[in-house]
Amino acid sequence: MTPLDERALADCVETAALAPSLHNSQPWRFRISGDTVEVYADHGRQLEVLDPAGRELLISVGAALFTLRLAIGVRGWVPEVSVRPDPDTPDLVARIRADRATTPSEQVGALAAAIPARHTNRLPFTTAVVPADVIEQLAGAASAEGATLTVAGAVSRDAIIGLARAAEQRLGTRGGYRAELGRWTRPGPHRRDGVPPTAIGPWDALEHLPMRDFGLVHPQPFRPSERFEPHPTIVVLATGGDGPADWIRAGQALQRVLLTATHLHLATTPISQALEVPAVRAMLTGTGDHRWPQMIIRIGYAAPAAATPRRPVGDILI
Repeated sequence: MTPLDERALADCVETAALAPSLHNSQPWRFRISGDTVEVYADHGRQLEVLDPAGRELLISVGAALFTLRLAIGVRGWVPEVSVRPDPDTPDLVARIRADRATTPSEQVGALAAAIPARHTNRLPFTTAVVPADVIEQLAGAASAEGATLTVAGAVSRDAIIGLARAAEQRLGTRGGYRAELGRWTRPGPHRRDGVPPTAIGPWDALEHLPMRDFGLVHPQPFRPSERFEPHPTIVVLATGGDGPADWIRAGQALQRVLLTATHLHLATTPISQALEVPAVRAMLTGTGDHRWPQMIIRIGYAAPAAATPRRPVGDILI
């Protein structure tokens, strides 16, 4: 099989950039050298108010790293990954090389096919129950990347939703929050990042779900109000540690879960507000099992959502 050349690896990088990120900030950059791609965190795109420690930034870059692994794998090459390979270059998140030729598995093909279809869905979900075997497949996807995925029972779900609503209110009073939100939702005809009006979604008529209010700074005059599902399915992605390596691991697990969900025709909405207020996140952290929550995800069935834009590959290649 012909080795991946620079053009093919650039195509893989373009695919990797379809990964999810906080406010669609796309905080990543890439460098191609021979058969190797280096993945960097772009701290110039860090959300300092919401994410001062860079936890969600590294989760986003981890999601892009997993997508890059898939893009290389589906082309018939085994991706050899070294995470945080150079202590003297902290922004270098990973180095990934097309190691040897292989035949892509059916699972790799299915997940790779889901990459362009995966979008955050802020629309109301139907009341259809997510089957237990589907939840098991999502949990298996998280486990394959060294994380855990737990579905919240009725009591836990209501507690999580309540904490997320309280966190959303507290975030609204944090200095600089509105200005930061405005920077990432400001509409523009040539803008290739942030959350455009088409992806904001409707108001929750009952104000039950803690959806991020992206219409707060730039109100949409024709934004509808709709009823969301009264009993959403909520899952929590967690890791066994809470440092940079764990956040990168969580990002890879998150993207594997989201792509598995997309393949299974599920809609997904990350709900991160409860994890962006340290006091609230502490309430969700298990002290006995030593698990740190990294992302809360709403899953279910819904109409397709609009995609968010992506920067051209020339802007993210070093």
